[in-house]
Amino acid sequence: MTRLSVEMLAADAPEPITSAGHAQLGIAVLAGIAVIVLLITKFRLHAFLSLTLGTLVLGAVAGAPLDKAITSFTTGLGTTVAGVGVLIALGAILGKMLADSGGADQIVDTILAKAGGRSMPWAMVLIASVIGLPLFFEVGVVLLIPVVLMVAKRGNYSLMRIGIPALAGLSVMHGLVPPHPGPLVAIDAVQANLGVTLALGVLVAIPTVIVAGPLFSKVAARWVDVPAPDRMIPQRASEDLEKRPGFGATLATILLPVVLMLSKALVDIVIDDPDNTGQRVFDVVGSPLIALLASVLVGIFTLLRPAGFGKERLTPLIEKGLAPIAGILLIVGAGGGFKQTLIDSGVGQMILEISEDWSIPALLLAWLIAVAIRLATGSATVATVSAAGLVAPLAENMSTTHTALLVLAIGAGSLFFSHVNDAGFWLVKEYFGLDVGQTIKTWSIMETIISVFAGGLVLLLSLVI
Repeated sequence: MTRLSVEMLAADAPEPITSAGHAQLGIAVLAGIAVIVLLITKFRLHAFLSLTLGTLVLGAVAGAPLDKAITSFTTGLGTTVAGVGVLIALGAILGKMLADSGGADQIVDTILAKAGGRSMPWAMVLIASVIGLPLFFEVGVVLLIPVVLMVAKRGNYSLMRIGIPALAGLSVMHGLVPPHPGPLVAIDAVQANLGVTLALGVLVAIPTVIVAGPLFSKVAARWVDVPAPDRMIPQRASEDLEKRPGFGATLATILLPVVLMLSKALVDIVIDDPDNTGQRVFDVVGSPLIALLASVLVGIFTLLRPAGFGKERLTPLIEKGLAPIAGILLIVGAGGGFKQTLIDSGVGQMILEISEDWSIPALLLAWLIAVAIRLATGSATVATVSAAGLVAPLAENMSTTHTALLVLAIGAGSLFFSHVNDAGFWLVKEYFGLDVGQTIKTWSIMETIISVFAGGLVLLLSLVI
């Protein structure tokens, strides 16, 4: 087999890859992903170490010198963390402020006070979608589980009728709507416009969450009819607080970064003049960093102060909010390193060259690659960052809207059929007191519905915009 040239890692305008080169690169990709899958699933190694070792295997099998592969990995890791690390940190701080101040509970209680009967599943979707905007999926689950269990218990509802809509709201936000880590990394990898991606993500998310949440919950409740487990109802954060922030102030704080980023996207479309002062102002205030930073700073006054948090509690709260994301940052960074090694070794160019001869649409190809990696590794984030690296070259000649749809196709694919190798699978199983079969019938099927329905919507949108 022909050894790939060292220059491929640094070529500005790479030569077309030969058939032998395609074969070697294809084997390298399969070997790298196989190592990652094996280490995560068989040996239970942390995803950061698995991605690191898988990247080295990829580089070695592709024929790149080890020092070049290491340089590609560290460059990709650094670039990815530089691009999204601060955003993930700010999102974690905002989520911690929202939880500890009782602001999340205030939103939940206010909406539930106005809902009842048949409207309760729809209320749960609304709650989860709003709460899920600034929170990581696992944090959102832990935050909402007490509400789901208490509503099901006190209202004598089927646990699945209440729980599935809440999980659907969180999962859709996690996979399709920035500033969650997966979409942010994909946006960075394919150079998509964040505002346009956010707008289209919300457009796809709304019908998706309706189908996978309230509508599917009717079926799930018939398949799995279980009561809410009493042992899993933990204490809510606000039960220890004498007062908590108001509903309006809390909601405004959560939605502030979304409004700012969408405003930037709208101004960019309407004005479309980089030298216009107004557009330049919105480019700054609507950037993800400034939007999230503004929300955190506003939250100090709208969330923490009304809850009675003094200055002395601010630093410890931020430290507690940042601590749990260390692993997420490393996984996301290592995924970026894996992506960069894929690109530098010529895998991206190979995908581009091969796909030119295929009749399969680029968006469907992105979805399928994300599905395959999701099924293999169990991690939506790993699936997103890996798939984004593989299909990034396909975005070079795409329009702004189609590049954003490429991100959403990857995000949709990354949610496909969560099963026993996914931490979220076990989180849902244990909190809801289900067995493995029941979890597959409910949670796993719900995730598949989200993936397929959202992926279908993305393809339909690509035909009209």
